[in-house]
Formats: sequence, structure tokens, C-alpha cells
Amino acid sequence: MTRQSSIKSDRILTATWLRASVAAGKCFMDMGQGAALRVLFWCGVIASLLCAVSDQARATGTDAVAVPPADPGPCLTAISANDDDRIISACGALIDHEKTAKADRLKALIARAGAFTRKDQTDRAIADFDVALQLDPSQVDLLNSRGELWRKKGDRRKALLDFGAALRLNPDHPAAKANYKSLALELERIGAQMALAGKPSFNCAVARRPVEKAICANAELADLDREIAAANARLIREAKSPHDAQALQREQDEFIAGRNATFGKAGYDLKKAMQDRLGRLNASAN
Repeated sequence: MTRQSSIKSDRILTATWLRASVAAGKCFMDMGQGAALRVLFWCGVIASLLCAVSDQARATGTDAVAVPPADPGPCLTAISANDDDRIISACGALIDHEKTAKADRLKALIARAGAFTRKDQTDRAIADFDVALQLDPSQVDLLNSRGELWRKKGDRRKALLDFGAALRLNPDHPAAKANYKSLALELERIGAQMALAGKPSFNCAVARRPVEKAICANAELADLDREIAAANARLIREAKSPHDAQALQREQDEFIAGRNATFGKAGYDLKKAMQDRLGRLNASAN
């Protein structure tokens, strides 16, 4: 109840009491002493009740239910101690308090988001970053951190949007620049892989051998063939000497010749042979 409402209520009660007093005075003119005393008694009772109602109405005013300001101390202590459990508890209470100052709530949200991140509670961390960025959209570090969490969840589109937003605010932000570049390259690589999916290392339009036609007709075998060719080319490129490079190419030629000659014979498993070859190439790279 506001102060104006309390004053209005008091006025109404006073008017009611005055009307009752006037009526009682008129009654005194027409009754004996005993009856008059009874009327005075009941008037006193009514007056007491009216005063009690007025006092109760004033007690329910804003001053009686005022909420004290939030104390950021426990949250700040937990942050200083690097205690994630206490951060989640103490800073959570500060975040939920209706009288928390904006700066304190922002600091508590950032701290709790960090604690959730370290506990691998990614969704809860993202939720805190969302609220923090609503309070202050200019927080570049928060945009970058949320982008990293989106990337961890596999949502590359949202991650790229956050990294881009961070760079628009600060084009020289080192972490956002690195994240944006690496994610862009990753997306480019994925796009290239999708474009090549199901295509072998050779041109199927000119394929003549039965084994080549079998590879062209099977997307899984085509991917294996392309990966084998790429792994072999990488090893040759990184060879320590021309002699080593020649030896690697000779080994690849022997594999292809053996594959061509053995395909179609009883007991020959083309897929397994190709998987084994790719496994050996990758092991050599390591």
C-alpha cells in the first residue's frame, strides 16, 4: 500500500467514526442513563477496531516489506577462491536476487558460466552467457566464449555468428580472429569433402578395368580410393629424400597392380584390402 492510499484509508475511517459519533449523540437525547452507557461502551469498541484496521493497513505499506540490497560478497569470495561449486551456489543467489545491481549480476553470470563450462555443463553455460549479453551486448569476450561452446556442441553456424559478432566489435580480438579463421577453414574443408563425396581419385568416365568400375559404382569404395591417394601423396610430399619418395610411390604402384590383378578372384575382399592399405599409410604418417 502506498502512503497516499494509507492517508485516504485513514480519512475514510475518521469520517465513519464521526458519523457514528453524531448518531450516538442523537440517541443520547432519547434514552436513559443505562442505555447511554451501553452505547458509549460499544462506541469505544468500534473505535478500537477502527484504529486496529488503520494500523494494519499502514503496516502493509512499502516500508514494511522493503527488500534490502543484495550482498555480492559471498559470490566475490567464491570467485577469488576458484571454487566452482561455491560460485554456482553463491553467485546463483546473487543473480536471482531482485535488488542485485546490474554490474554485480553481470559479474555473477560470467563467473557462473565459467564454472558451468569447466563442469562440461555446456547448455547451462550458454544460457548464462545469453543473459549476460542481454545485459551488456558489447562484451566481446562473452561472444567469443559462447561461440566456442556452440562449436563444441557442433553448431558451427551459431559459432561462426558469435565469432563474427565479436570481430565486428573488436576486429583485433586475438581469440575471436583465430576461432573465426579456423572455423572458416573447417567449413571450407567440409564443403570440399562433400563436393568430392563418392568420387574416387581417378576419372570414372574413362574407367576400363572391372575393379575401377566396381569402385566407381560404390561410394564407400570411391571414398577409400580417394583417401588412399591423398594419404600417399602427403607421405611423398613430406619424404625426407627423393629416394624415400620413390620408394613410397613404388609401394603404391605395387598395391594398385596387386588390386587390379586379384580383384574378382575367390576370397579377395576389395574393401578390406583398401582399408588395410589406408591404415598402413596413416600409421606411416604418424
